[in-house]
Amino acid sequence: MIYILTGVIRTGKTTSLLNWSKSRNDVDGVLCPDDEKGKRYFLKIKSQKEFELELEVESEDTISIGPFHFLKSAFEKANEFLIALSIKTKSQYLIFDELGKLELKNQGLHDAAVKLIPDYMFDDNKHLILVVRRSLLEEIINHYQIKAYALISKEDLAENSFA
Repeated sequence: MIYILTGVIRTGKTTSLLNWSKSRNDVDGVLCPDDEKGKRYFLKIKSQKEFELELEVESEDTISIGPFHFLKSAFEKANEFLIALSIKTKSQYLIFDELGKLELKNQGLHDAAVKLIPDYMFDDNKHLILVVRRSLLEEIINHYQIKAYALISKEDLAENSFA
């Protein structure tokens, strides 16, 4: 089963997932919160291990989108982690934070998304939660040919009404 958490930019989707996952032991994946300086990083949900994602300046080691510069190596690590989790984990919920403009260009978390979305789409025993900003929702659904999904909101997470 695929759930898509959607909403406008910077409205607390990641924070809602972080809070929801804290009280559960059947959730893993990657979240992309901001640090105290406002820079994004990847957070492995179950282990709480962090790894750097966003840099101040562009370089040959980064992928840039607008004013943001992200480490290519961070996406490689996140893709490998998500794919490995799907193979060996017992977690019922796997989270991708987020699918957006980079993924529409076949970058970012695209490698994991293209592999895992078809595996989870019609499986009622395991669940994939994708974070997608509202303005890109239709494009992401079409890009990854997501045929079966349920939209969820921050309120659904807070009320635990979808799981």
